[in-house]
Order: sequence, then C-alpha cells, then structure tokens
Amino acid sequence: MAPGKHLNTLFFYDETIRSTYPVIAGIDEAGRGPLAGPVVAATVILPKGLIIKGLKDSKKVLEKKRKKLFWDIVYGAENIGIGIVDADSIDRTNILKATRLAMERAVKDLARIPDILLIDALTLPNLNKISQKPIIKGDSISASIAAASIIAKTVRDDIMLVYHEKYPLYNFKKHKGYSTQEHIECIRLYGPCLIHRKSFKKVMDRELPLKE
Repeated sequence: MAPGKHLNTLFFYDETIRSTYPVIAGIDEAGRGPLAGPVVAATVILPKGLIIKGLKDSKKVLEKKRKKLFWDIVYGAENIGIGIVDADSIDRTNILKATRLAMERAVKDLARIPDILLIDALTLPNLNKISQKPIIKGDSISASIAAASIIAKTVRDDIMLVYHEKYPLYNFKKHKGYSTQEHIECIRLYGPCLIHRKSFKKVMDRELPLKE
C-alpha cells in the first residue's frame, strides 16, 4: 500500500538529511506540562527505507493507535534510547533543564553515536560534539522525531499507570498528571503526593478555588 502524502513528507524530510548524516536520531519528550510525574525523553534511530504507516505527532494519535505505532517503532527501529527525570529533580532545577537532561540521557542510552540529532525545538549544549538540528514542531516534520514522540508519550503514560496503583486518590490513569480540573481538585482535597512537582504553582497554591 502506498504511503499517504503526510507520511511521504515526514520520511522525505529525514531522507534529505540522510545523504549528509547517514545515522539520524530523532529526539522528543513527553511530560513538560503535567503537575505530577517525570519528564520522559526518547531518541529513535530509524533505518533507511523504513516506512511506518500512520506515523505522526503523538498528540494527534488516539491511545489505541499510539500503542500500535509504539510496537511498530520498537520492532522497526535500528535503536531506541530512553531518558527519565523524576519530579524531585524537576523541582531542584526547572522543567527546561530537566527536559534537556532527559534528552541527554536518552541519547546516552543509545547503542551507537548518531551522526546528527534532530531535536524537537531544543538544543543540547552538553552534547555539542554531535551535530544538532532543533526543529520547531519537529514531530510534525521529521519521521524520526515523530517516532520519538510516540515512544516518549507511551513510556510516560505507562509510568503514570503504575503511579495510579500507588496513589489511586489522584486518578492518574485518566489524566496522566496533567492539569485537569479533576486533578487540581484532588490536590486541593488530599494535598500533593510524592510525585507531584512542588515547584509548580498549581500544586502548592492551596488558595485556588475548587470547582463548584
């Protein structure tokens, strides 16, 4: 089956770079915005010629489809790296530094050094020996970054399901730690738990009104 126009665009972008940089690693993260849980980054190296049907930005994919894409990527990728930074570390620094650290860990988790890093919006100064290309909305432009977004989102969601079993009062399985009205109300009622980001205003501001 011939790939669709969007799919062609994503993979074509990577192919235009591959002639100069044969080994491309796409990097993206999940979890910069939530009030609880870690920030997770993924690095994905896709082999030349691989086409994954339906691949796109994880935010534009329903959970059931995302799970299928996750396994398509896992089985098809040449290499995958994961980096995780927990809520305590986020509080000790800030979410931007924590995001960069997660991305750095994901790159270091790879079995080989890529020729170039295609990164969703950021640069990684501590990895300046590797060529880098920050791309705004990169998960809608590069297949490698889109694949990384799927991996990062799926891994983080699975982590939050484990935390739901440990802290069921907050219903993490539903909102995954994001700033929903239900989640904020739970924080007001029960206070923050160990995985809440205490440096985030919505977590510690007990004066915010509850939903009527």
